[in-house]
Amino acid sequence: MTDVVLYDYWRSSASYRVRIALNMAGIGYRSVAVDLVAGEQRSEPHLDRNPQGYVPALEIDGLLLTQSLAIVDYIDETRGCGFLPEDPAGRARTRALAHVIAMDIHPVCNSNVVARVAELTGGGDAAKVEWMRDFIRKGLVAFERLLDHPATGRFCHGDRPGVADFCLVPQLYNAERWGAQIADLGRIHAIRIECDRLQAFIRAHPDAAR
Repeated sequence: MTDVVLYDYWRSSASYRVRIALNMAGIGYRSVAVDLVAGEQRSEPHLDRNPQGYVPALEIDGLLLTQSLAIVDYIDETRGCGFLPEDPAGRARTRALAHVIAMDIHPVCNSNVVARVAELTGGGDAAKVEWMRDFIRKGLVAFERLLDHPATGRFCHGDRPGVADFCLVPQLYNAERWGAQIADLGRIHAIRIECDRLQAFIRAHPDAAR
């Protein structure tokens, strides 16, 4: 049995990022589900792992890590995966792309936030859908424009998948789930096609993780 344990939820985009990174690094792991719908993230055992009550959490190398991008950085730095370019400018650009999703789109589209919006507005499910579609669309339109750059290749930066791609693909899954209009975002879709060919992404997909 592997001593690497990922506490995740199959449909969590933050967990999806980490699954891709673990697969890319060739790290075997055992998945322990934290059912967000059932509220298991608020249970004492999980709050002991992550006082924020979020997923993922990763047990690795005798450590318990939280926050998906911090986990991806740890995997990269300890396993020499090359998830970031070697040059400072490339690293800054790749991080900026990842942050558009992980720090701008994701926080306002967190399930807790959207549930609270629906509660305060009295809009119910219709408010949730409109909110998600609006913020996902706006964020990905900006991401598409940022891809209009000489450093964009088959993937978000060059011809090797990295942390920006790990963030992009789960966000596209969310976009499709909520019906956000993204069919016109050609650069994003071209990169998604490349990622969809890779086993690390295929095995991390929520349908494979259920």
